[in-house]
Amino acid sequence: MIKKMSNNKARLKRHIRTIKRMKGTVSLPRLSIFRSLKNLYVQVIDDETGRTLVSASTLSKADKKSSSNKEKTSEQAKILGKRLAESCLEKGIQSVIFCRSGYKYHGRIKALADSAREAGLKF
Repeated sequence: MIKKMSNNKARLKRHIRTIKRMKGTVSLPRLSIFRSLKNLYVQVIDDETGRTLVSASTLSKADKKSSSNKEKTSEQAKILGKRLAESCLEKGIQSVIFCRSGYKYHGRIKALADSAREAGLKF
C-alpha cells in the first residue's frame, strides 16, 4: 500500500527544492511568503548575512485599523503587497527574488505579487 504525502510535506519538499537555487543578496534579496489559513506573512531576506530587511503581515496594527475583518483574504493580500513594496522602496530595495515557498501561484499569492509589482517592486 502506498502512503500519500500530506499537503504540507509536499509543499515543504517543493520549497526546499526551489530554495537551493535562489539565494538572496544585499543587492537582490529574497521575498519569502508564509501563508496560514487566515493570514499572510512576508519577509525580504538577505541570505548572505541571514538578516530580515523588511517584513510585513496581515496581523499588523495598521491593517487592523484600516480594514475590516470581513474583507476577503485576497483583498488583504493586495493591501499587504502594496505596503510591502512601499517599505522596500523606502529602504532602497527596488528588485527582489520572488520565493513563493512551495505554494501555487494563484489566489492570495498572486494577488500579493501583482500588487507589489504595481507599487513598483521588480521581480
